[in-house]
Amino acid sequence: MVKAIGSIASALPIFTFLGTQMKKIISSLTALTLAGPAFAHHPLAGAPMETFTQGLLSGVGHPILGFDHLFFIALIGISAIYTGHRMLAPLAFITAMLLGTLASSFGLVIPATESMIVISLLLLGGIVATGRKLSNLNTLSLYAITGIFHGSAFGASIAGQEITIGSLVLIGYLFGLGIAQYLISIGTGFVAIKSWKATEASAIPTRMSGAFVAGMGVFLALEGIEGAIFSSLGLN
Repeated sequence: MVKAIGSIASALPIFTFLGTQMKKIISSLTALTLAGPAFAHHPLAGAPMETFTQGLLSGVGHPILGFDHLFFIALIGISAIYTGHRMLAPLAFITAMLLGTLASSFGLVIPATESMIVISLLLLGGIVATGRKLSNLNTLSLYAITGIFHGSAFGASIAGQEITIGSLVLIGYLFGLGIAQYLISIGTGFVAIKSWKATEASAIPTRMSGAFVAGMGVFLALEGIEGAIFSSLGLN
């Protein structure tokens, strides 16, 4: 009994440390989530968009579609720290995302978009969770490839609405959307450095954030499988 108590006592600092790190992560994610209302309401209150400026405001003010994309772009900001170019590396994702949005807006169908988004969560989340540091070329390639599929989802669900109004509105919208997501990515990286002291890829808070995103990928994958099963059984 004494040995058992001693073992538990010796393990307590570990649990205390993990608990502290989890609190930091939750606090950071809460701060990011609380910023949501700024994006959650259309700045034009649903009024018709006819100019570049109105499209720009729409892109900045539109909601980030789903927590899967929101947390993925946040994780890009964190993983970009370890490329040595945390301000520039996210641009690989942003650029590819905007190109994917444009392609989808003009009717180019990119297959398996939703599946690839889930895979992107699993892949980047899993890499970050293991504490591995990829080469800069591999990291930027991963950002660009996944950006195309995330952009395709935006094009199908958002930009298609803007393009029916006019090309200037769409350009403004894409510009605003790109700026908003870039600020989210570099802002999250800044929080990770200042709050988590995540200067190494093997840092526990960094790995936990990767595990969180990978876990979201697992959840979405299981949800997709469940939906497919129900649909095949005629229960959907």
